[in-house]
Amino acid sequence: MTEFWESSFIEKQTMWGFEPTDSAIVTKDFFLERNVKDILVPGIGYGRNAKVFIDNGINVTGIEVSKTAIDLARQNGIDISIFHGSVTDMPFDNKLYDGIFCYALIHLLNDHERNKFIKDCYNQLKPNGYMIFTTVSKKAPMFGKGKQLDKDYYEIMEGVKMFFYDSDSIKQEFEQYGLVEFSEIDEPNKNMKNKPPINFLIVKCKKKL
Repeated sequence: MTEFWESSFIEKQTMWGFEPTDSAIVTKDFFLERNVKDILVPGIGYGRNAKVFIDNGINVTGIEVSKTAIDLARQNGIDISIFHGSVTDMPFDNKLYDGIFCYALIHLLNDHERNKFIKDCYNQLKPNGYMIFTTVSKKAPMFGKGKQLDKDYYEIMEGVKMFFYDSDSIKQEFEQYGLVEFSEIDEPNKNMKNKPPINFLIVKCKKKL
């Protein structure tokens, strides 16, 4: 997976552009309303979603597997702490955060990796802290494409494996970690106006006291 992201990163970053996703904007508002000041962003990439938090006074720490992405973030003025490594190797520090935001990453992990990742994120939350995941749903056009590896888990193209969530799998994986609610969001591709939006699910969890 690392090799895939590294080799195609420049092409991908051009495709995605530098505007924050709608999920990040919604989450920023949610965090500001709840006085969340310090967040962890696993899979921060080149920082397009980080900037909307930073610009609103929220302290951001990132985790990113791609050195190319980190270098690009630096080139674009994202001057924050970013751990270079895979989210499957969390935790990278023993700090507890007010919030965690993870966009379009968890569905790239297999069953074991997803369960560990959710638990690791939950363990790095302060009491009453929130973690928010945006993940691809079974309504996305890629669902069912490519080689099926397991239930709702497909290799949609060489080197890219995706798990597609629905309400049942969200409840199964997140309920024990303070699941508050989940909702659909159609994410437009802001850098490619002719591309249809992709249906995602926003999953919100709160750590109990």
